[in-house]
Amino acid sequence: MDSIPREASVEANPLRRLTLGELRQRTSMKWRTYPDDVLPLWVAEMDVPLAEPVVRAVTDALVRGDTGYPVGTAYAEALAEFARKRWGWDGLAVERTAIVPDVMLGVVEMLKLTTGPGDAVVINCPVYPPFYLFLGNADRKIVEAPLGPGHRIDLAALESAFRTAVADGRRAAYLLCSPHNPTGTVHTADELAAVAALAARYGVRVVVDEIHAPLVAAGVTFVPYLSVPGAESGLSLMSASKGWNLAGLKAALAIAGPAAADDLARLPEEVGHGASHVGVLAHTAALRDGGDWLDALLAGLDENRRLLAELLAERLPSVRYAPARATFLAWLDCRGLGLGDDPAAVFRDRGRIALNPGTDFGTGGAGHVRLNLATSPEVLTEAVRRMAAALG
Repeated sequence: MDSIPREASVEANPLRRLTLGELRQRTSMKWRTYPDDVLPLWVAEMDVPLAEPVVRAVTDALVRGDTGYPVGTAYAEALAEFARKRWGWDGLAVERTAIVPDVMLGVVEMLKLTTGPGDAVVINCPVYPPFYLFLGNADRKIVEAPLGPGHRIDLAALESAFRTAVADGRRAAYLLCSPHNPTGTVHTADELAAVAALAARYGVRVVVDEIHAPLVAAGVTFVPYLSVPGAESGLSLMSASKGWNLAGLKAALAIAGPAAADDLARLPEEVGHGASHVGVLAHTAALRDGGDWLDALLAGLDENRRLLAELLAERLPSVRYAPARATFLAWLDCRGLGLGDDPAAVFRDRGRIALNPGTDFGTGGAGHVRLNLATSPEVLTEAVRRMAAALG
């Protein structure tokens, strides 16, 4: 398996640049959690070399010994320019931003600013497992508002959850995942405006995890929550982490709407010290100079979505898969295979392939798996072969 062939002519697509043997030299979570005979397509790490501007920024910093604490607004300025170019949004005000260690720690800090211990936080399940873990550790009560048909926000379910969240007269927040992980749903401007109106009606503060924002399919436009009418009191977390595979270079930005500026101003200064200065330099370089690399990645992800649909139709036709509109993740409905609530365990034990169990994503996740398709077409083909072999 380590000798999976590659095409002689390598394209700009970064997903085609590394062999499996090269990838197995990595020492990160994706490659060291399971034995070498298990093919890892689970945690959100991409099988890509880093964009050259990122490598240059990090290397230059190390040569200079520039490894102190982060400071300044260069990261926010780069994100604001990226937002203007990519999303047509010029409302990202640098003065209403703050550096935070990463998106999830930033989420916790934003919830500390807007809610208190024991207060309720609404989430759309199935959703990114750390939402449950971090909210529990932060002593917040979780109220689920399941996604509706097509994995879209169910406004009736959301209103019911808001009503429950504020029933005891306490503060409440809505932690929105946009684009949504694991389904890859991209919320529309109308949906987000409806969310903002509903939140205002019930006095619920909106905190948005927008880490996957750069990773949209061809013809799809990401809509920042803070760009829609009524979202002025919202708080957003953004990062270059997912778009450029920088999870090990910790840095993110908290962004406040105009009516949330005073909240963000109460963020303790020491929170910003938790980010990596080298990480901030890397993320800034990615946003400012990594556009061509990102475009090549996005084209490769589009190819992989099509390939995965073809492979599943051929080898596992009982698996239901709707190619995501964003992220590099695939949410697979495996209930038709008769493997129970945790098909990921069967695929791992029988097929030697690691996927994320759907049960980790809360209500609606049973019988599903999440597959990371940010890999080469050859590895993706081998992955589906192993999944099919697990049924034999």
